[in-house]
Amino acid sequence: MPLVDGMTLMHEHTTIDLSGVKQNDDCNLNCFEETIKEYQVLYEQGIRNIVDVTVMGMKRNPEYVRKVAEASGIHIIQATGCYTERFLPDFVETDTIEALAERMIQEIEVGIDGTDIKAEIIGEIGSSKNQMTPKETKVFEAAVLAHKKTGKPITTHTTLGTYGHEQIEFFKERGVDLSRVVIGHVDLSGNADYVLHMLKEGVYVEFDTVGKENYMPDQTRLEMLLKIQEAGFTDKVFLSLDITRKTNMAYKGGIGYHYLMDTFVPMLRAGGIEESFIEKMLVHNPHTFMNQ
Repeated sequence: MPLVDGMTLMHEHTTIDLSGVKQNDDCNLNCFEETIKEYQVLYEQGIRNIVDVTVMGMKRNPEYVRKVAEASGIHIIQATGCYTERFLPDFVETDTIEALAERMIQEIEVGIDGTDIKAEIIGEIGSSKNQMTPKETKVFEAAVLAHKKTGKPITTHTTLGTYGHEQIEFFKERGVDLSRVVIGHVDLSGNADYVLHMLKEGVYVEFDTVGKENYMPDQTRLEMLLKIQEAGFTDKVFLSLDITRKTNMAYKGGIGYHYLMDTFVPMLRAGGIEESFIEKMLVHNPHTFMNQ
């Protein structure tokens, strides 16, 4: 059973390094002791699981993640796959789709990067803003093959919430069970109807950039969730923060991982989101999705 009892953050990065491409050391999330401290706070808040969606090309460190899990008490799920165009490893271009799928399958069945740590989810696999490039398409094709071989669920990245509907069509055309797919960053669309269309198709969706108000005000996230609640589609929504930078962390004056429970969830309650919906987003929906 991939998840243990308790609340789950479905889209996080324990460590990630995108600094080479972004030319910014802030994008090298390598603050080991500070991460342990923040995860210990999460544990005190009732968070028991984190789905870490750091994949090939993001300078993963599976042993680092395992040590954070052991020190904090948080159960951390690790992932396989590749990200968006700018961050794709060179082998994505040279591999066949089948060979790329086999890399993912090996990480699920044998272990990640030579370790015995097995991936329990595929992704975050990503599309660019308003498009899916040829190499991104190749990753998605490989992810479908790996999913069909292993049964592991798929989690995606949409750049600023765009191209989510097209991702769903991609999976539908290839016969993927949409209840095994979660479309990421949909809160950044700012459009509840856009998200409701996805939910009606049967996928899960993530409001997973909570607190990143430079992208989207949390008030907009609340208003979107109210419309989803009113429409009755509360069974397939997750919450997370997608912490990726040192300056997102509390020790650097950022919101910190604890922001979700300290600030956003009280905001939801005060704004009219029912307790049952909050519990679904943090407990029941993740367990249903991951433990199928």
